[in-house]
Order: sequence, then C-alpha cells, then structure tokens
Amino acid sequence: MYSKNNAEVIGFLGNDPEVRYSPSGNGVANLRVATSERRKNKDGEYEDHTEWHAVVVLGKQVEHVAKLRKGAYILVEGRLQTRKWQDKEGADRYTTEIVANRVGFLEKKSATDADNEPGSEEDGF
Repeated sequence: MYSKNNAEVIGFLGNDPEVRYSPSGNGVANLRVATSERRKNKDGEYEDHTEWHAVVVLGKQVEHVAKLRKGAYILVEGRLQTRKWQDKEGADRYTTEIVANRVGFLEKKSATDADNEPGSEEDGF
C-alpha cells in the first residue's frame, strides 16, 4: 500500500526565526508561519481566519532561514510530524509541526513587472 506525508504552506513569518545550535554544530530553526483565508460567517459577512503553523528546519537550510525576518513571505515544503512532550506539571502534551525539507523566500512582483510577465510572484529559492 502507498502512503504519503506531504505538507506545503505559503504564508508569512509571524516572528523572526528561533535558531539554536547543538554543541556539535547542528542547527535547528523554529518558525511560526501564518496562512489566512476569508470565510463567510453566519450573518453572511466575510471574516479573515488565520491559521498558525509550527515549522522546524534542520541541517544546512538553517543558515538560510536564519536570515529571514518577521513578515517574510515564504513557501515551506516538508512532512507533518507529531511529538509528545511533558509540560512543567508532568502532563503529556502533543505538538504537530512541519519538518521542512525546503524553505523558499517569495517576493511579490511590482505592478510594472506583473504587467510584463505572467504570474504574480517571484521565487527566491
């Protein structure tokens, strides 16, 4: 049987990346990425709904990701992973996050560029 664990998110960084290094020099970056959509509420009016995604970046990409800043428009590709951990009171907690295998900076084109070329984004990979 075939199974697949893929996640792709395009959104905005909610804060600067949190970057740490182990004593052996391995890097880990934690990101919070916001995606938004418009939904109709029960009164028929549109409301914005924001979903927050936890992202973990490992390895060589950490150096690249460390340069990003809050508000950056990014694409994240990876897999979903759920971790179990214990809080200060000893209660079990679970966190589901995207373990990134690719993070890219996306830049919106200016109105002039958009008129001359198809598409509305420039890939900053």
